[in-house]
Amino acid sequence: MLVSTRGRYALRVLIDLAEHNSGSYIPMKDVAARQEISLKYLERILPTLTKAKLIEGVHGKGGGYKLTRSPEDYTVGEVLRLTEGDLAPVACLGADALPCERAAECRTLSMWKGYYDLTNKYFDSITIASLTNTDSADNYVI
Repeated sequence: MLVSTRGRYALRVLIDLAEHNSGSYIPMKDVAARQEISLKYLERILPTLTKAKLIEGVHGKGGGYKLTRSPEDYTVGEVLRLTEGDLAPVACLGADALPCERAAECRTLSMWKGYYDLTNKYFDSITIASLTNTDSADNYVI
């Protein structure tokens, strides 16, 4: 599985909002500047996060975005599945996959299922809050 820029930037937005949470709305231009992401690109990601109710926004003076839940209540898995779609490593395990005619004889299916389960469990075990508490990263940008 390769995580796209969309998935990585969505995580960065949520981490930034969590780290700068003062209870008020945070202008996205501030997030874009801190994260060194173009505002235009962020404006393509924000509707997905808003529609899924991960963030809420207000337009106009004093507007911006903020998290809708506590950072502890967001998992990386949730965000990646939203932005990347299914995290399945092979097409036959995807959510929209048709039943594979070779599944009964497939020597690698259990391996791919195991990898898929590990990936989901791993990303579901990491919260946005835990990423904000990482001292080793400093201001490193992914």
